[in-house]
Amino acid sequence: MNKPTSMIIGAIVILGLIVLFSATFIVDETEQAIITQFGKPVGDPIVEPGFHFKTPIIQKVHFFDKRFLAWDGDPNQIPTKDKRFIWVDSYARWRIVDPLLFFQRVRDERGAQTRLDDILDGSTRNAIANNNLVEIVRSTNRELEVGEGLEEIKETEISLRIKLGREKLTRLIIEAASPRLQVLGIELLDLRFKRINYVEEVQKKIYERMITERKRIADKYRSEGQGESAKIIGDRERDLKKIQSEAYRTAQELKGKADAEATAIYARAYNQNNESRDFYQFLKTMETYKTTLSEKDWLILSTKGDFFKFLQLQSGR
Repeated sequence: MNKPTSMIIGAIVILGLIVLFSATFIVDETEQAIITQFGKPVGDPIVEPGFHFKTPIIQKVHFFDKRFLAWDGDPNQIPTKDKRFIWVDSYARWRIVDPLLFFQRVRDERGAQTRLDDILDGSTRNAIANNNLVEIVRSTNRELEVGEGLEEIKETEISLRIKLGREKLTRLIIEAASPRLQVLGIELLDLRFKRINYVEEVQKKIYERMITERKRIADKYRSEGQGESAKIIGDRERDLKKIQSEAYRTAQELKGKADAEATAIYARAYNQNNESRDFYQFLKTMETYKTTLSEKDWLILSTKGDFFKFLQLQSGR
């Protein structure tokens, strides 16, 4: 075989391989596909995984995800039915159930996200605008548990009974949005509120109200504490005075008994004999000198006085 023939055969083989590879494609388990010819879909959507064939060059394969896809909405400022302005941030899960219809209506996931923004944001806005705030933030009418001093808040909240609640409200949004998405080949699986919050101006007022309420409760506790403190101090002073009074009375009783016993002893000693009596007088007089006079005292006394009697006797001796 000459060289030109070999080159021709090689070129034919390479061309055949190129045609073969361009005529086959693989659909993964997580994918589904449609085939277009000159931009128009041909045939049925391919939803089964495996090898598939198409006409080379003139046909093109478009792949779409079969898994659950996420939609994350932008926070929107929405007024509720009771004129409360809130920020609502929501998210959803969806999937492509009809890839042919999906391709015809939105082309790809980027186009789908744009339509989801319009439809889901609009349905969410309508649902919130037609319901009061309590329907959006609560799911049941269970009794609230509040701390001491917040009974007024509890009574106010009890008066706001919900009819739908957050869970049923999201179901209504799904029911409203699903028919509009089905015509796009999309199934809406779920929608939830990621975050609900007041706008900044309302937040400040709410925080101020909360601070005022907490200060009122704190002042109440302080007042009760001060009253209890005064009561404890008063009881302590009363008990202390009672104890001191009883102790003083007991001490005086003991002292009186001791003085009586001492007096009785002195009387008995005094009445025994003259010598004992003279000794008793001398002893008591010496005690009087000791307690009355000091080294720095000067006394001018008559030598005939009773106070100086034993000194006279001492000097006479």
